[in-house]
Parts: sequence; C-alpha cells; structure tokens
Amino acid sequence: MIATKDAILAMLIREEGFVSGEAIGEALGISRAAVGNAVKALRETGYEIESVTNRGYRLQNTPDLLNAGEMHAFLDEARMERVVCLQSVDSTNRYLAQMALDGAPDGQIAVADRQTAGRGRLSRAFHSPGGMGVYFSYLIRPGAAVRGAGKQSAEAAAGEMLPSAWTQVTSMTAVAVSDAVEKVCGVRPKIKWVNDLYLDAAETAARGGSGRQRKTAYEKICGILTQMDVEPDTGHVRSVIIGIGVNVAERKSDFPKEIRDIAGSVYTATGKRVMRAQLAAEMTRAMDAMRASLPDKEGAYLARYRAASILPGMDITVIAGEKERRAKAIAVGDDYALRVRYTDGTEESLRGGEVS
Repeated sequence: MIATKDAILAMLIREEGFVSGEAIGEALGISRAAVGNAVKALRETGYEIESVTNRGYRLQNTPDLLNAGEMHAFLDEARMERVVCLQSVDSTNRYLAQMALDGAPDGQIAVADRQTAGRGRLSRAFHSPGGMGVYFSYLIRPGAAVRGAGKQSAEAAAGEMLPSAWTQVTSMTAVAVSDAVEKVCGVRPKIKWVNDLYLDAAETAARGGSGRQRKTAYEKICGILTQMDVEPDTGHVRSVIIGIGVNVAERKSDFPKEIRDIAGSVYTATGKRVMRAQLAAEMTRAMDAMRASLPDKEGAYLARYRAASILPGMDITVIAGEKERRAKAIAVGDDYALRVRYTDGTEESLRGGEVS
C-alpha cells in the first residue's frame, strides 16, 4: 500500500500546478490536517512545496530522490505493489534473491538509490553512488503467468524452461533498457555485445560540449547482470533475476580514475538532467513488455539488438582467461552469439565471455 506522503508527492508531480488540500484529502480519503502533516514531512526531506491560501499546494523543486512517491507519479498503484524502493542496499540482486526465496511474485522489482557492494559481470565491482544512478533488479519466475497476458501467452509462460532457453534474456534486456532510455532522454544507446549500453559522447562535444579529446566516442552508461536459480535435480529454472545499473547524473570526476576514460552517464553524453524515478518507471514498463514477450516474440528484440550493435565490422580482442586473440566481429547470430573471424582465418560463435 502506498504511504500517504508518497501518494501526495505523486499527485503533486503529476499535476505540476496547484492542487487544493481538499482535493488531495478527497482523493486519498484523509483529513486536511493529515494532508498538511504529509506535506510537512515531504518538506523536511528536501521537497520545496509552495502553499497558497485558496489555491493549495504546488511542487516547486524535487531533490530527485529515487523513492516510492516519485516512481508512483509515473506508475499506477497496482504496479507499485511489486516495487520496493531502497535508500541504500548492498546489492539489489542479492536483496531480490532473498525476496524470491521468501515467495516474491513474478515481476517483483527492487530499486535503490545507492549500492554499497554492487557487482557487474566477472565479479567486477559496479560503481553505485547515491543520488547518481538507477540500480534496478527484476524478478522473472518462468512458471508464472504474466499479469494481463492473454490465455495463449499465459499458457506459454507457465511451462518449465531450461537454462539454455534463457541465455538470450540478458540481450533482450539490453534492448528493453534502451527503449526506456530513449523514451526519457531522447537518445537511443548502442549495444556492445553482450549487454553493455553506450552513448556517443562525441556528439555532445560536437554540439558544444566539453570538446576535449576522448579515447573513444562511446561511453558506457549501463551494465546488466543476469542470475538464475536452477533446480539441481531437473535443471529447470526456478527464477531469473536481472540486475541493471544505469549511470544517470554522474560527471566525469564522479567516476573512479580507473574507469573514467570509458564510463559515462546520461548527463556526460547528452548534457541532460533527467528524473531518475521517471527513468526507473520507464524501465519497469519496458521490462514488463519484454517479460510478456517470452517465450514467443524474441524476433523483434533480435532485430533491434542487431540494429544497435556496435561490434560487427570492428577489430576486437577476444579475452578468455589469460588468453587474448585478435579478431574481427562479423555479425550477431540468431541466438545472440557473436560470430568472429580470427587473424588465422578461423571463425567462432561466441556465446559468452569478454571482448574489447
């Protein structure tokens, strides 16, 4: 259930202009005094709310807190029932994994303002400071029927699936998150196989941005990590947790020196300040749409994945443990594998691993 102050904050964000205390009270079934107390609590957390006699309340400025009230401004109450907003957590994936063990439903989301132990692929640390990004995990239960799905989709979703059938979900997630970024920010990220999202920072410099020389035109703004809980006896997937980290408001100086040359954010790439809660809400819609497409409609995602892929045609390095091999990326296959041709002329379809 949405807390009173969160419901009022959502109303003020949606309305933009003045909303009378009487109208708020009637909508929520609370007294004018309760409205006043909630507004006071919001002001104490940094929201600038103007009050004018006979006109009501108006939100003048928000501190951009990634909380339930701000997300509720963009998602209805029914969807918010499966969204948990955390101020700080070690890892949204770990938090959601525990929720899954406790019976959390399909489509459950954990989103945090800050992670203290965020992880990326290959057990690398994922920089997750407060007030900067969207750290978001999404739960899929392969045996669950999708809410709102038609009979055929619900029956298809109810079947058991093996891990091999879920290897493409990470790549489909890259497309879904790209959809959300484009909707909110007006620019569509590129995808570096397997699942990293990049924006072209050189375009910003050309439009009068920093103008300094960069080692690459692209900056990584998003990483995705998928984890599965597999039934040991049957090999069936019990749950899938997809962790997504999007850099939104960071400046270059906010990143650790060791990643500063390759890491970027929506802000560094576009110069735009966007509301993180709005992006998190659009990510929710995009992930719900992706979830509803499983397992029958992967083709549309594959076409968009290929269109956004930056590696085909590039010279790359394939990294396998301590071994590195030079190659040229050829194409993304129907199973999202990356087809590469090594310098000795041999070819291989990569279904995992690391390339640079």
